[in-house]
Amino acid sequence: MQVRLTPEELGAGLGERATLVQFSTSFCQPCRATRRTLAEVAAMVEGVAHVEVDAEANLALVRRLAVERMPTVLVLDAGGWVVRRAAGQPRRVDVIAALGDAL
Repeated sequence: MQVRLTPEELGAGLGERATLVQFSTSFCQPCRATRRTLAEVAAMVEGVAHVEVDAEANLALVRRLAVERMPTVLVLDAGGWVVRRAAGQPRRVDVIAALGDAL
């Protein structure tokens, strides 16, 4: 199933080349580490944005995307199309590799 997300749905602009979307909750411990990892990768790669979505405040989007575990990370291409998806705390090297599908 191909899914496209818009800036309006995310509450933030898309990256020029790719966007790392993180679904989190306030009580999720691995989400904090994931936030740091994704922010570091976005800062390293030009044109990549990191957007964090509060799952509790965006239940309609969580349901539409069938997000079941926190954190869930989506990699979007420049047009907002989901090209990769992973649940759980990612390693920096895996995030960088996943970006390859979007760039």
